[in-house]
Amino acid sequence: MIIGDLFAGVGGMSEGFRMAGDFSIAFAVEFDKEIASAYQKNHPDTDVYACDIREIDIKKLHSKHPHIDVIIGGPPCQGFSQKGKRLSLDDPRNFLFQQYVRFVEEFRPKYFVLENVPGIITTSNGYFKDEIVAAFDKLGYDVKYGVLKATDFGVPQDRHRAVFIGQLGNIEIDLPKPTGVHTTVKDAIYDLPFIASGEGEEVSKYDKKAITPYQKELRGNSKTLYNHVATKHNAIALRRMAMVPIGEGGKVLPEEERTKSIYSGTYCRLLEDDVAATITTRFDTPSSGRFTHPVLNRCLTVREAARIQSFPDNFIFYGSKTIQMKEVGNAVPPLLAKAIATVIKNNEI
Repeated sequence: MIIGDLFAGVGGMSEGFRMAGDFSIAFAVEFDKEIASAYQKNHPDTDVYACDIREIDIKKLHSKHPHIDVIIGGPPCQGFSQKGKRLSLDDPRNFLFQQYVRFVEEFRPKYFVLENVPGIITTSNGYFKDEIVAAFDKLGYDVKYGVLKATDFGVPQDRHRAVFIGQLGNIEIDLPKPTGVHTTVKDAIYDLPFIASGEGEEVSKYDKKAITPYQKELRGNSKTLYNHVATKHNAIALRRMAMVPIGEGGKVLPEEERTKSIYSGTYCRLLEDDVAATITTRFDTPSSGRFTHPVLNRCLTVREAARIQSFPDNFIFYGSKTIQMKEVGNAVPPLLAKAIATVIKNNEI
């Protein structure tokens, strides 16, 4: 089946569909040129448009790719309030959502998958969610929606996403059901080299074998290790991390060492036998959340964060450290996307 990916980021959702098999990505649209470049390098056969989605000549694009089976993507929907203020999809801040609808209307795919923050379903007593469903109903799509937990699909991370699956005509599928597979942080990253703060190279080697099923799946046939570089923390951060025992957090620090950070996970170590908190774009900073390695005095590397996001090791992140963290932190976990793709794939058998 042929995919069009909108608001693609580095390609987490595309990667999940590719992992499911029988899917190819015809085109992808990503506004950030550096991130679009990283997408292109990981999907060399895909037409990648690094531009504002409004600038695309959709008729010309449709002529180039006349048959698209599935449109996927996560358009930002800023025009709705957590405080319950009712705002319409006509709100100018939602122009990106309107572009997603425009692509579905033009390509008329058999399916679409739209993902967003969980609050989009409940805000204003479901008003915004109802408007989304109504917008696609006008185009002839039946929709099912819900909040999916990444942990339910073997991802070692407490990440929740609202997902809308639409099918042209009557919908014959449902959201994916939990797989029953539970993956811990230890399961995910302990086969990677235990490097110290400031150590590591963008291109390096593994120093031990993959042990767990998760490690084996994501390592695959990779012989080279990419993006495993530890941030060089300053002396103050290193001192504080060294004071935090395994399994503990910043609350154990002496009063004079505590920060004024607003993040609850400040200087907290990841729990090796549990899942990680949501990976954000600042996972290199101990004051930004529970991102300190379970046993080492440093934060996660890009590769460790990518493992926790469920990216395979042959998926390489490009650009500066800040860009790479943005690529990883803003992505849909590929294994979550794979579960969605599998539901669609099985309906076509």
